[in-house]
Amino acid sequence: MSHHFVTSADIPVDGERISSSKLDNVKRISGGVAAITGLISAYLLFAAPDKIAGPFAYSWLFALFFFFTLAVGGCFWTLLHNVSNSGWGTSVRRIMENLGAVFPWMAIFAAPLLFPAVQKWLYEWMTIHQHAAHNGGSYFSSPFMGFYGTESMEAALTKDHQALLVNKQWYMNKVAWYARFAFYFIGLGLVIRGLRKLSTAQDSDPNPGTANLFKARKHSTYTLIIFAITITFAGIDWLQGMKFDWFSTMWGVYLFAGAALNSMAVIIITATLMQKGGYLKRVVGPEHFHIMGKLLLAFTIFWAYIAFSQFFLIWYANIAEETSWYLIRNTEGWNVGSIALVFGHFVIPFVVLLQAWLKKNPKLLSIVAVYTLAMHILDHYLIVIPERSVSLKNMVGEAGINLPAEFASYTTAVPGAFVGDIFAFITIGSGFVFFYLRALTQNATYPHRDPRILESANVSN
Repeated sequence: MSHHFVTSADIPVDGERISSSKLDNVKRISGGVAAITGLISAYLLFAAPDKIAGPFAYSWLFALFFFFTLAVGGCFWTLLHNVSNSGWGTSVRRIMENLGAVFPWMAIFAAPLLFPAVQKWLYEWMTIHQHAAHNGGSYFSSPFMGFYGTESMEAALTKDHQALLVNKQWYMNKVAWYARFAFYFIGLGLVIRGLRKLSTAQDSDPNPGTANLFKARKHSTYTLIIFAITITFAGIDWLQGMKFDWFSTMWGVYLFAGAALNSMAVIIITATLMQKGGYLKRVVGPEHFHIMGKLLLAFTIFWAYIAFSQFFLIWYANIAEETSWYLIRNTEGWNVGSIALVFGHFVIPFVVLLQAWLKKNPKLLSIVAVYTLAMHILDHYLIVIPERSVSLKNMVGEAGINLPAEFASYTTAVPGAFVGDIFAFITIGSGFVFFYLRALTQNATYPHRDPRILESANVSN
């Protein structure tokens, strides 16, 4: 694809906006699908028989965290672009901001996790705390309102012989869990909203300068901490919390690597589709795709490095509390998925992305990006779903839970539950697409009054 030298005459004074009836139809359809399947999902989560609601809670968590990583990754690239003061990415910065703008809306899909009816299937430690509360344990106390646990709950857990939860109560208690949940969406939601507002305000500024850029850079520095807290502790609370006796010190970094990698894949696919639709053609060229392809390669290697390091450290330490997580994922059919992840998530994309010519071709690079997203789905499927059969099996016979007796024989998987996995993925996925398209069509496709737009449009690397 040729890319001529861009001058200010090539940049529209009022910017470039997406106006497409086809896109509007896609937005309406995705919004409609999300609304209808969302209502059905609410029934499946809260009103369906236990034998359906239990497995579907895991389906929901799998789909939720997959799309959560894409949105939070958009926040990361926006913050990184501002902090690094990079010029090359100005042409695609609005895509990063729009992807991050989906993040606050993910709270809608995360909301079911707030309810005990869903929590009881996913988080055994919450059920144990609930039992302890009936035995005299209190969730609240002064001066920290139970944020670090309470002495009465510690005593009740001790009485129930839950020594591990007593030791972890400073972090693993419901007051702190709910507070962190609110912090994720309010904290990082305000950050991405503020940065996007600074960026889009420049589009209509009659005297655009560098004031908004400096503000964005300043506010992106300390707020990177909020991003780091969000991806790390949301991963610990929502995913690692499924198995409270398991822990990994590399868990947050592992999730971050996948989020950064696959949100970049979404940015590449979006830029390619927008160019196909006739947008971004003046300001985005092969050099931009080359750089984005390099970032895709870099985070492919980083993900593999973290994944191997986590596995190697746990294997080397050989501690029962750590190895149990890998045991189920290397049992029967899950072992095939784990091996496929090694080759599919690292070896194949690593070899392919070494080719410079391929990274400069938007269509070929987008195919690799789609493939990377497919591997990300497999990665998160293996994180969440193997835990389903183990946890539900242990619940059979518990008071108040009406799981069929055959669940006790499900050691590795719940037959037929994959239908719920697909349904939850479609529900949250269609909602994600709706909010993403909504963000893309709200403002100009690129920051046309940014002083660095010509530098970015003519970038060479």
